[in-house]
Amino acid sequence: MTESKAMILGCAGKALNEDEIRFYRDERPWGFILFARNIGEPSQISDLVASMRDAVGRPEAPVFIDQEGGRVQRLRPPIAPNYPAGAAVGALYREDREAGLRAAWLLARLHAFDLLKFGITADCLPVLDVPIEGASDVIGSRAYGKDPATVTALGRAAAEGLLSGGVLPVMKHMPGHGRAFSDTHFELPTVDTPLDDLRRHDFAPFRALSHLPIGMTAHVVYAAVDPSAPATTSEKVVREIIRGEIGFDGLLVSDDTSMKALSGDFPEKAAAILAAGVDIVLHCNGVMDEMAGIASRTLPLAGRSLQRAERALAAVKGRDATAEVQARAEFARYFEAVA
Repeated sequence: MTESKAMILGCAGKALNEDEIRFYRDERPWGFILFARNIGEPSQISDLVASMRDAVGRPEAPVFIDQEGGRVQRLRPPIAPNYPAGAAVGALYREDREAGLRAAWLLARLHAFDLLKFGITADCLPVLDVPIEGASDVIGSRAYGKDPATVTALGRAAAEGLLSGGVLPVMKHMPGHGRAFSDTHFELPTVDTPLDDLRRHDFAPFRALSHLPIGMTAHVVYAAVDPSAPATTSEKVVREIIRGEIGFDGLLVSDDTSMKALSGDFPEKAAAILAAGVDIVLHCNGVMDEMAGIASRTLPLAGRSLQRAERALAAVKGRDATAEVQARAEFARYFEAVA
């Protein structure tokens, strides 16, 4: 792997401008992420993805996207169908477990068909958060259910569907976002729940799926572990909970640093994230001044972090023999609105 900095970056529009190309060439982000503002015609998406990789000189550079279904879905018609949210898959699972598991796998497998045709190689899915009553709807219908067993079963099926289609899954948001009573896009939530309750409820899906290659942190304070910092910048949460109790030794990526939950300027955010033991700093909004601040304090991938990054990319072994037309027809029988 060519030397890369420990960051994933977005871009401003549907094509890279000269400043972005120069910046990526000089700063060498490990990967990229796309949002709805970057999505236009099919050929434009493919060209944008290719130009990102060309800028860093790495054809293997991963390109990420949030393609869950429901309200968090960056590819929309006519590029990709509108898919149901995780909660709809969970409702099916409660009626018929076998059908729910199959639908979760198929939905992720269809995402892989949709993404790989444009060169997008990683999907920020599955959502393994287990919401409680009254929590912020920032997770809400994105969750498969309100019990750890359902979330674990459907999250596992979704991850396997992505991997079967040649796309990397990214489980989120470690060690659990389901108790946040505010939206981390705008403010920092604090969870006061006792640690034993967190272990049984919030941490359980992540512990069960700790073998997955990539995980994303939560911008949430867990007062029972570290009342002074959110998981994303807490060395104690990363070391004792994510790496320790949960047992995750995959590539750990921060949630978006452009969200308001994190304090400090962008160089401070990047430094705090890396100091906490998170492997990769994520910045999504494509604002050049902010990206430059992130890059100013982000180091080249090295040591354990580099090993985890290489191991993550190697987790995709290729695609299975699933036929797309038949998979779409089968999925439509579970969710008639999706053809």
